[in-house]
Amino acid sequence: MGDEKKTTVRAAERALDILLCFVDQSELGMMEIASKTGLNKSTVFRLLATLEAKGFVKRDPRTDKYELGFRIWELSASLNRSDDPAVLLLPEMERLRDELDETVSLYVRDGLERVRIQAVESRQAIRRVAPVGARMPLSVGASSKVLVAYGDRELLRAVLTDPDWPETVDKDAFRAQLEKIREDGFALSVEEREEGTAAVAVPVFSRGGKLVAALTVSGPVLRMNEPTMISFVPAMKLTAERMGRMLRDE
Repeated sequence: MGDEKKTTVRAAERALDILLCFVDQSELGMMEIASKTGLNKSTVFRLLATLEAKGFVKRDPRTDKYELGFRIWELSASLNRSDDPAVLLLPEMERLRDELDETVSLYVRDGLERVRIQAVESRQAIRRVAPVGARMPLSVGASSKVLVAYGDRELLRAVLTDPDWPETVDKDAFRAQLEKIREDGFALSVEEREEGTAAVAVPVFSRGGKLVAALTVSGPVLRMNEPTMISFVPAMKLTAERMGRMLRDE
């Protein structure tokens, strides 16, 4: 009985791994899924057949590729939208984008990574674009530094001792940056994570003072120099304050 339970859990994990392959791509072939998950082709074939029968994926017979099915959207429709910050805060993000005309993103922390849960793209022809759901380390980037600066000491210790800490980032300089962020209430980054891009981020706190997310404005360095980013901060802080009044503590 114990082995049967383990097998069932393992099969569920593999099926979920397949579904998570669609975070970055809307269509995938069976071999692409096998490569992403590390599963053999026969296992992927069986799991896809089950997921397709239940409506979680569907196959396009013209391309022989898979995409998410209607059951996923039915599940997402059942989310409590009133408490989902990605939905609740979207109008404020759109307002900020219209004011600053640069891409606005919302990041939350998940372990030692930050996740982009919402974004409103700039309307300018040249703009920085990262997919919703993208995961990035907490060691680089304006959003990461905000999330760590306003986190607890245990988080800072975990980030600094992470085996994946980049060798190019000085830990003492990182600590000094966090102190300045807490003093100033915002963080800047210029080509820290990606060449040619810059970003400025501020914290978003709930009504009870709990850190919820990092609100970020990003774009190409040719438009977003340091004085420009600093000029964005007052509008970003006002937006973050309005957002905070909309968020209740759990």
